Amino acid sequence: MAMVCLSDFEAYAKKYLPKIAWDFFAAGADDCSTRDENILAYSRIRFRPRMLRDVSMMDIRTKLLGTEISFPVGIAPTGFHQLAWPDGEKSTARAAEAMNTCYIASTYSTCTLEEISAAAPGGLRWFQLYIHRNRAVSQQLVQRAEALGFQGLVLTADLPYTGKRRDDVRNGFRLPPHMKLKNLEGAFEVCKMSLLDPSVTWNDIYWLRSLTHLPIIIKGILTKEDAELAVRHGVQGIIVSNHGGRQLDGGPATIDALVEVAEAVQGRVEVYLDGGIRKGSDVLKALALGAKCVFIGRPALWGLAYKGEEGLQEVLRILQDEFRLSMALAGCASVSEIGPHLVQFSKL
Repeated sequence: MAMVCLSDFEAYAKKYLPKIAWDFFAAGADDCSTRDENILAYSRIRFRPRMLRDVSMMDIRTKLLGTEISFPVGIAPTGFHQLAWPDGEKSTARAAEAMNTCYIASTYSTCTLEEISAAAPGGLRWFQLYIHRNRAVSQQLVQRAEALGFQGLVLTADLPYTGKRRDDVRNGFRLPPHMKLKNLEGAFEVCKMSLLDPSVTWNDIYWLRSLTHLPIIIKGILTKEDAELAVRHGVQGIIVSNHGGRQLDGGPATIDALVEVAEAVQGRVEVYLDGGIRKGSDVLKALALGAKCVFIGRPALWGLAYKGEEGLQEVLRILQDEFRLSMALAGCASVSEIGPHLVQFSKL
């Protein structure tokens, strides 16, 4: 079967992954309305393409906090990659390095930080952190990541408690016995998500800054108020995210929240987005509305389920080709020409 677009990989993953793994990756909170809205919201945005522009030479590169990547799509932090492919996060890291883009490795990886960095020593890697009640564990993870050459620290802010994902409850989801959350082994009984610290506040940004020289990116911001607070607390980046619709159901689609956040930030820190990216034209819309880069979650897992690192590279290559084509057809020869003039919101 020819893999032409990202939904082809989704169909393959749904067919061939064990049901409990598919349900875990696909799950949204409650009625899944925010999960689905993340995708639907893009269809309400229309392009205002410009004609007769010289697009014979295209430059789709961008920079994340000063480091160049080949195009503005990275890999969002998601857990348990071995559920999709035996080599797990090692394959993810290799695919990101091969495509010269950023991979954000999750606290809840099924490979160690050491294995991930050894698999792709030249890759741009950030580390995503959940702060646990046992602060010493979180501190050790941050310091390990920095020592291993990870170049950014991504603090997830939207998970004081785990959202209610009905299929996981029905399935009694647990990791298979042969898989472990490798970075937390020995720290505590890791499947108890209640070990996340619900008392985390903005002041903990100062604590993190005391532990590391890494730039801090905060993930899970959806409002101008929190965007302002993020800037005030000295973070270097914001990821507009609703956790793939897995936390609070009924929140905004990330592409809708992006406008408010980008406006509040006014270029003082870099703004990124995850959630709902399924086509290269979605990437173009997100950049037009203020994102510097987008990150893909579920589509990366579908690529792994298809053919490991090769499948994930194929997913990224399709997005790269579609993004380049969308840019050209909209009349932009370089990423610097993309702006709000390029889009309008549908009246429907």
